[in-house]
Amino acid sequence: MNRKSNAIILSFVGLLLSGTVLAATMPRGIPDADSATTATLSQKRPVLTEHSIDFGAYDPHGDFSEPSQSKIEHLFLPWEDVDLATLNLADDYARARGRSLMITIEPWSWSPEWRVSDHELLRTILSGERDENMAAVCSTAATLKSPVIIRWGQEMDETDNQFSWSHWRGEEFKAAYRRMVNVCREHLKNAKFMWSPKGNRGLEAFYPGDDVVDIVGLSVFGYQDYDKGTTGRDQSFSERLTPGYERVKGYGKPIMVAELGYEGDASYVASWAASVAAPHAEFPALTAVVYFNDREIYEWPGGYGRPDWRVVRETTN
Repeated sequence: MNRKSNAIILSFVGLLLSGTVLAATMPRGIPDADSATTATLSQKRPVLTEHSIDFGAYDPHGDFSEPSQSKIEHLFLPWEDVDLATLNLADDYARARGRSLMITIEPWSWSPEWRVSDHELLRTILSGERDENMAAVCSTAATLKSPVIIRWGQEMDETDNQFSWSHWRGEEFKAAYRRMVNVCREHLKNAKFMWSPKGNRGLEAFYPGDDVVDIVGLSVFGYQDYDKGTTGRDQSFSERLTPGYERVKGYGKPIMVAELGYEGDASYVASWAASVAAPHAEFPALTAVVYFNDREIYEWPGGYGRPDWRVVRETTN
């Protein structure tokens, strides 16, 4: 990678570390290729063996930059105010490490001041006014050389979160998702498409159809303080995954944990780290887990704050 590309990446990572909220010009998650922490010892990293299912990461800090540490590079991008040409930086990074790309497309601007209302966003999608946004992302993704998974409008079944699309009814979301996949397919012929609910009860109302879903993604987070506050005890990875898995296994699609994180004391972390990438007989359709290697962006409800999922602590940088 040339010096100019490194400078761009390091500048972007600096914004993430500072917590600065700006109208983004790059996808979120392009790793620091010169990370000083990739070799830092950490008991929080998932335990990977020759028998592990595929492991990937959203990794803006570059903590998983060694080729053997990950097989999937996860990026987030809005479909407004983003320099799509910079996806080539992520492609170069992934190809050098033999990885595929998972691109989560969030159908809004990263600036809260620029976002339209939930209903207006839906209206403009269903009317075709947003086709060009999706076409622009997918046309650029078609130029990439890494295998690509497109994940659009994640966690639509989580009604208490910050996503505009999580306030749509099931039929509305399904129509929007189907339209966006069909627009994308006109430009991007060989991608796989992920439908990615949180895993909540009632998620079936949002399932858009077998013909537009190649992979089902789920979100699984283990936060010891939350576990104890809501259940009175620690919960395991299997316990947290089971409800969502049971709700989606009937679709007959490969299942991935598209967002994964865990935080707690040493015993809690060790249990999760040993379990998340291990094969589980009770989850035969689970093919991969993708770690969210950063601090939570939004406050958890109930006063639980912003858990820090990162496998290497900031103080070690």
